[in-house]
Amino acid sequence: MPMGTRSSSLADVLDELTAEGAAELTEHINDKDLRCYACGHRCLIREGKRGICKVRYNEEGRLMVPKNYVAALACDPTEKKPFFHALPGSDTLTFGMLGCDLHCAYCQNWLTSQALRDETAGTQPKVVTAERLVSLAHAYGASMVGSSYNEPLITAEWAVDVFKLAKPEGFKTAFISNGNATPQVLDYLRPWTDCYKIDLKSMSDRNYRQLGGVVDNILETVKMVHERGFWEEIVTLVIPGFNASEDELRRAADFIASVSPDIPWHVTAFHQDYNMTENANTTAEQLIRACEIGREAGLRYIYAGNLPGRVGRWENTYCPSCDELLIERYGYIIRKMKIPHDGKCPNCATVIPGIWA
Repeated sequence: MPMGTRSSSLADVLDELTAEGAAELTEHINDKDLRCYACGHRCLIREGKRGICKVRYNEEGRLMVPKNYVAALACDPTEKKPFFHALPGSDTLTFGMLGCDLHCAYCQNWLTSQALRDETAGTQPKVVTAERLVSLAHAYGASMVGSSYNEPLITAEWAVDVFKLAKPEGFKTAFISNGNATPQVLDYLRPWTDCYKIDLKSMSDRNYRQLGGVVDNILETVKMVHERGFWEEIVTLVIPGFNASEDELRRAADFIASVSPDIPWHVTAFHQDYNMTENANTTAEQLIRACEIGREAGLRYIYAGNLPGRVGRWENTYCPSCDELLIERYGYIIRKMKIPHDGKCPNCATVIPGIWA
């Protein structure tokens, strides 16, 4: 049994649901010790020890990683991921495992992400095969298969197992991630992964260190994901008293625009959750101002989320050239869709970036 402080019963169950990790994500330091490249922590894992995520561990010089289970599974709108420029109106079969490389106090998926740190989570794995997940995607009429709920980077091998079966069946595939990646894991994912959502939680390294991360790792991932040709969308949960100052939002918008003004930026409303109950919930006015900051920075596609019907035009997609209304939304509901499969504005033929067919 690898060492580490975890709920012993859950640890025992999870350690049975493992396989040897990908060679591309493993560096052997000597006969027993290794370095893991699944996430930006790049853990040096001694024999018998675990990485920061607690689910990747070193067993006699082999990197053991999660496999063949889910702890969360749902088929729901692709817009909920959120991807607004990927198959609008479609559904995504979304699966998740247990564990995370961060420990955000406000995590809305803490029942899965923090199950190995917080015994009150109580979430248990359910054994499943990759084949079964793909058959469920067919049965539910999904167009995409995605990995989310916990941090999918730390269970990258399992996601690739599923995606390798899903893509030949015609599904698009997606990572819904905190963005704490490495070049190695992105290269490993890229042949099998179409879409990549990144949470840009703050532009402050001090804030990120409270969450267990480093801001530069996330910013570098935003660049690397774009350079590798994933379809990329970015989410910032706007939390009053944490990251909601105009200065910080402007720095985030300026950074995204410097990578590409075509990357959609979702600014979404915070609600009190898990261990963060002191901060106020985000108002519609705060989201609208964040969207205006994004537009001032030169971003072409900015969206306000979690407050349907209260943020005006900022739920919709407009042509950046002629301002034609192309996609009208209410929350996750598509009310009007005017972008054809070739992705061109029907009014002025400007190409709208995304995956439309």
